[in-house]
Amino acid sequence: MSVSYDQRLFSYGTLQLPAVQRATFGRLLHGDADALVGFRRTLVKIDDAQVVATSGQTHHPIVEPSGDDADRVDGTVFAISADELARADEYEVDDYVRVEAVLASGGRAWVYVKA
Repeated sequence: MSVSYDQRLFSYGTLQLPAVQRATFGRLLHGDADALVGFRRTLVKIDDAQVVATSGQTHHPIVEPSGDDADRVDGTVFAISADELARADEYEVDDYVRVEAVLASGGRAWVYVKA
């Protein structure tokens, strides 16, 4: 049975880190550079000890709509499976919500934004 990597996930933060990918997905992901347009990036304090242990960081990037198309957040688009998307949902803390967004390339991908 082959795995279908039919979900696109845009990451601008810790899901790009090899250690986080291994812990969350059990493999390293390969992706393409892209950007989220009309969003602004800030930091959020992470209180979940497991997430801090996995990422090695107490503050993670978070994005929210800015309403200004001049604002861009660079990141990486990964092709992942539906099961891996569910694991990404488990990794992200309650400060984040997953939405579908159009990227600078014109492609669509899931992205975690400020809840």
